[in-house]
Amino acid sequence: MRVFNDLSELKSAVGSELGVSDWLEITQERINKFADATGDEQWIHVDPERAAREMPAGKTIAHGLLSLSLIPMFIRSIVGVKGLRNTLNYGANRIRYLSPVAVGSRLRGRVAVVQAEDVPPDALRVVYKVTIEIEGGERPACVAEVIGQHYR
Repeated sequence: MRVFNDLSELKSAVGSELGVSDWLEITQERINKFADATGDEQWIHVDPERAAREMPAGKTIAHGLLSLSLIPMFIRSIVGVKGLRNTLNYGANRIRYLSPVAVGSRLRGRVAVVQAEDVPPDALRVVYKVTIEIEGGERPACVAEVIGQHYR
């Protein structure tokens, strides 16, 4: 984990990669829980028997939004900032799903700082580029620019 002493140190990291998370296996249980939470129970996600017959790889695939929802966890495992009161999800600029994530795949997040700007009265708005890689994959599962607003 890369730990910054304050937000000014994080701001000085614009243009650099902060690190890479550990691998996380995408299990059918995680996919099912996400489907339950979101109401997206399309068979390609939750029906392993049908997927074995009808999907190209013979496996269910994770929701794209499930991959996206892992980004805060990936960032927190890579970046620490001392003295923060809290951080809010401010949104996203760009999200692309480039490869399906089959059940049993392992994902990790690669995080870089694209932009950082001070926001009154006492915050820093940071644009992070997060590339969600699939172990052994040629293309990432997802590439996103997400925005966090960190408060002192």
